Amino acid sequence: MVESVGEQRGRLANVSHSRRAFVKTALVAGGALAIPGCVSAPGGPPQTAAVAPTPIQPPPAAVVAKRSYPTPPGVRHELFQKAVASLDRHDRRFRYHDRLAIADFTPFSAKPRFQLIDLHAGTVRNMLVTHGSGSDRGHTGFLKNFSNVPDSEATSEGAYVTANYYYGQHDHSQRLIGLDPTNNNALDRAIVIHAAWYANADMIAKHGMIGRSQGCFAVGETELAGLFAWLGEGRLLYAGRV
Repeated sequence: MVESVGEQRGRLANVSHSRRAFVKTALVAGGALAIPGCVSAPGGPPQTAAVAPTPIQPPPAAVVAKRSYPTPPGVRHELFQKAVASLDRHDRRFRYHDRLAIADFTPFSAKPRFQLIDLHAGTVRNMLVTHGSGSDRGHTGFLKNFSNVPDSEATSEGAYVTANYYYGQHDHSQRLIGLDPTNNNALDRAIVIHAAWYANADMIAKHGMIGRSQGCFAVGETELAGLFAWLGEGRLLYAGRV
């Protein structure tokens, strides 16, 4: 049967309405899959004045309020707050949320800069830890810069999750997974926790400071077993300075 002009116009109007409904549904579904903080994909049809703008979402920093702990004595408040924020931001990456470690690279390497913090008890244990030679090329004892670049032999800033133990070049070691853009090459760079003779306390009496690693968190040979038993797998290690 031949359609009349009116019937053709009605059918085309229904098809156009169905296409608009489909595109709207697809855009809404696509928006639901977007990751907060990511740059939106380019392209797509321009919005008309009749379409309401998308509400601006609150910044990710609002998540920090999920946890609140008093800053333990002897721990820098700014670094502690960054560590707790990381605990919230990467919440699902951590198996445990009761303890964390902060590598505070602000002071001289002769100072005990590795801080093991029990969040529930509010206690802190300190030990020596190295920074990378690429972060202190003049071997001054102070970390000058962070780097995430492969082969830089530098320390990387940011949040790590402690991963599995293994035996390798430095004997008993623990892998670290970098969770931030500033340290997400840690696994590929083999940035780990291990013991080293140049991180022993007697290096301070001999040289006034401890040695440097190739970016790893090296601790004294007598400290490693206790550190591994306390920190375990699936906890936060945060590295930074102020």
